[in-house]
Amino acid sequence: MESTRRPRLTPAIADIRRAVRTLLPAEGLVLVALSGGADSLALAAATAFEAGRAGIRAGAVIVDHNLQAGSADVAGRAAETASGLGLDPVLVLGVTVGDDGSGPEAAARTSRYAAFDEALERTGASGVLLGHTLDDQAETVLLGLARGSGPTSLRGMAARTGPILRPLLGIRRAETRQFCADAGLEPWTDPQNFDPRYARVRVRETVLPVLERELGPGVGLALARTAEALREDSDALDELARTVLRAYWADGRIAAAVLAAHPSAIRQRVIRFAAEERHGVWLDRGQTLAVAALVTDWHGQGALSLPGIRVVRHDGILIFSVPGPT
Repeated sequence: MESTRRPRLTPAIADIRRAVRTLLPAEGLVLVALSGGADSLALAAATAFEAGRAGIRAGAVIVDHNLQAGSADVAGRAAETASGLGLDPVLVLGVTVGDDGSGPEAAARTSRYAAFDEALERTGASGVLLGHTLDDQAETVLLGLARGSGPTSLRGMAARTGPILRPLLGIRRAETRQFCADAGLEPWTDPQNFDPRYARVRVRETVLPVLERELGPGVGLALARTAEALREDSDALDELARTVLRAYWADGRIAAAVLAAHPSAIRQRVIRFAAEERHGVWLDRGQTLAVAALVTDWHGQGALSLPGIRVVRHDGILIFSVPGPT
């Protein structure tokens, strides 16, 4: 519950308010994704304060994943807290988390972001603020390293991705807890945050503490800085690849010589973007390298059939097309 007294401006409150201030729009409505945990609760309180000072509106969206007994009660308490902080409107959206083969964490995330899209459409808000912290960023990078998923995952989460805003990526999780204590707010503790069935929980509770103990403090901060540096490099390479694609792509075709003239980092991005942007197909690294071999290791091989796309080299041209009927 919110304290009736006005919280004094402690370092934690000042830091989090300042972080929120940098991402708030100049006008209109924003929503805070509130679970009731310390991260989102500190974010909600800081947003309510800063939005009031900026003369804009701030509301909240609470997503009930229906994965735990009593989840509706938890969502209801979060909604009451949001209203008590002065957030308006307050939406509680129930979702069904399906089993799409991606795992429970990914499936819940997909359902949650779909709910955010619905909230934006219903309210006309310009963005949704999420309470991801520097610690979440470090966990994301470490998981990406373990999966070998390349720079796309190692770049971590961006502070701004379309309407999704993450103002707390430079804030440690301990600071959000301190904010709540300083402001007289009582956060909810999600039992799933301690369930070792989830890979992120194992990273948080076991892997990162071991790294901190064995390598010294600051591992989490170093991982977050690595993500920031990789994001800058990756964004630059992405833009170069899209420039090549815009200049040389025509009717599903691009010259092999054009691709051969560029470094592999650009060449493979052009191939991936061609499949994604032009055909709606997402190639993994192995599939992308197989297409690139039509450029770098050409010895007369036939058409390459991948899920949702067919690529063939003919007269020095790579031709991308949708596979026809068998």
